[in-house]
Amino acid sequence: MQNDLSRRSLLTRSTLIGCSLAASPLLTPLSFAAAPWDARLVVIILRGGMDGLDVVQPYGAAEFMEARGGLSVGPDKGAFDLDGFFALHPALGSLMPLWGQGDLGFVHATSTPYRDKRSHFDGQDLLEAGTSTLDGARDGWLNRMLQNLPGVETHTAYSIGRGEMQVLTGAAEVADWSPDADLVMSPQTMSLAELVMQDDPEFQAALAEALLLSKGSNEVGMVENSEGDMQMSVPAISRGKAHVKVAEFAAEQLRADTRVASFSINGWDTHNKQGRTLAPALKRLADTILTLQSELGAVIWQKTAIVAMTEFGRTVRVNGTGGTDHGTGGAMVLAGGAIRGGRVYGDWPGLAEVDLFNRRDLMPTSDVRASAAWLMRGLTGLDVSALEGRVFPGLQMGEDLGLLL
Repeated sequence: MQNDLSRRSLLTRSTLIGCSLAASPLLTPLSFAAAPWDARLVVIILRGGMDGLDVVQPYGAAEFMEARGGLSVGPDKGAFDLDGFFALHPALGSLMPLWGQGDLGFVHATSTPYRDKRSHFDGQDLLEAGTSTLDGARDGWLNRMLQNLPGVETHTAYSIGRGEMQVLTGAAEVADWSPDADLVMSPQTMSLAELVMQDDPEFQAALAEALLLSKGSNEVGMVENSEGDMQMSVPAISRGKAHVKVAEFAAEQLRADTRVASFSINGWDTHNKQGRTLAPALKRLADTILTLQSELGAVIWQKTAIVAMTEFGRTVRVNGTGGTDHGTGGAMVLAGGAIRGGRVYGDWPGLAEVDLFNRRDLMPTSDVRASAAWLMRGLTGLDVSALEGRVFPGLQMGEDLGLLL
């Protein structure tokens, strides 16, 4: 580097929508847990496979510019230079002041142990389980962290959305809260909506998720109208910027007794027209981080570490539809006053074909679990043996990259 569970049941019910649900721009649950320590940890799951190579662009690598010629990459195309080798996607430009003050950083060429199959659902399950395989995974790594810390109070634990965050599922109890909003649509209306949205992958994904989020269930609801006909019941998309509301609520809890918050931002599946579909997701992420900074206040912000991670990266080369396919190595986003930012961390593997994973993907040189473990070690004081043996079973944390101040 240049410088320093369960969607399984959901998948079985919804094979027709495939990647759409995992890529939806709607938010999935937000969970909290109170704890006795003073630092704050915010874990954001970026569902859909964020293209780390487009977010933190290695424009200094000649192979990258050649492979990404169909996308707007590098400072000459509006990206923000970070260090002479990497540049930040233009849609994250509002975060550049955080980079300048050392409150924003990245870990590049990183991934979970997941390889080859490239399923959103398996990849996300493994990311949240924090294990090497999905065999026997029944809880999430954030919950296991809470189980291994003394004096944790769970009465201030919340989950916003319909469903659960597997990363906080487990013996340490967390509560759920979901706003109620419903929309009744006839099958004819649904067919028309699908037709209208078929050329817009972001709206199509939003519709797919709405179909699964009705009436506190992961299945589409059916209701009888005044004429005795059955209609499809799906939740309405809330007015305003839902991700901002989630961040505001998270900050309110973190200003009080909450010490850990976890939620999802969806919409990262950029198979088609990536130049158009990635920017909205990045803007939501930037809005979320800046809202947390504003609402937390200066004192709490300085005690806060935010980590945003995704199930896998995307292919180095652009596909035939102007997008990128499911890949392997990606990037982790770090923010907060507790972060030692202004740096892109990790060992850069290179982008020559012989350096790629399966000659198509960015080669992972680190495990996202190791970075998360070192953050937890620094924030909570949890010892390495507990992190490697119980929180992330079988993990070798390796060298501390010094992600925290």
